[in-house]
Amino acid sequence: MNIIIKPIVTEKINAQADRLRKYGFVVNRKANKVQIRKAVENLYGVTVESVDTMNYGGKQKSRYTRTGLISGKQAAFKKAVVTLREGDIIDFYSNI
Repeated sequence: MNIIIKPIVTEKINAQADRLRKYGFVVNRKANKVQIRKAVENLYGVTVESVDTMNYGGKQKSRYTRTGLISGKQAAFKKAVVTLREGDIIDFYSNI
């Protein structure tokens, strides 16, 4: 099972990374906190202090077009915010 799907790179998460050593990831919906901790530690070579998870439900979306109403659904996902040990950092921009 692939635990980490992608990192979240937003202004809010970047500010938390600078001040509080917190980084955000979109993770598999079936993954628990222990699995997320091990995946981040193995992938980035850091020590994780805590993991906070949030489940987001999918939303119904619709828009009006010239041909009529188009409706669909936004996918549900799980977000994990990981706090690292003092002195550890993750650089998402190093491979660019």
